Amino acid sequence: MYRSILKPITGFSIAFLSLVALSPVFLLITFLLSVSNKGNPFFIQKRPGKNGNIFHIIKFKTMNDKKCENGILLSDYERLTFVGKVVRKTSLDEIPQLINVLKGEMSIVGPRPLLPEYLDLYNEEQHRRHHVQPGITGWAQVNGRNALSWDEKFKYDVEYVEKISPILDAKIMMITVQKVIRRHGVNANNLITMEAFKGNAA
Repeated sequence: MYRSILKPITGFSIAFLSLVALSPVFLLITFLLSVSNKGNPFFIQKRPGKNGNIFHIIKFKTMNDKKCENGILLSDYERLTFVGKVVRKTSLDEIPQLINVLKGEMSIVGPRPLLPEYLDLYNEEQHRRHHVQPGITGWAQVNGRNALSWDEKFKYDVEYVEKISPILDAKIMMITVQKVIRRHGVNANNLITMEAFKGNAA
């Protein structure tokens, strides 16, 4: 009952109230990133949701589109703007995903939605992470985030699917708030993005 009814209702309520409360911050960041990026303040990308169904995730765009003289995008580090760095460091870039929760595409808590091209690389056990809706935060995020290996991340994701409960969700949300306040676990080892998942070793 919690998984199919109470969790979606609770998530929608939290997302709606949070979006209303954070609307001044949302509008301010939208303006600052529009100026900083000299364009679109939002990053929209296809991601697999529950059962692998594709949806468009919405985040604040923390990097500009600067390219080198050969027309190739510069590295993440070089494209990360000052405003974008602050927004990402404080995890405020995740705020627009509340819209995904309101649309029923995501949950507040669940395995983080990864890239569509990874779908064919998962083994049967790893695919179980798609048995529930993806989340803004999750069990893997509060247990190491970017510091974890891919195997460790998937292990936590599947463990969450198996043990999902209101108590576990509440625990994850509380730890997430603590980590955001302390700015702990963000971009571990100074990496802007984690190394791409390349599949399981034979």
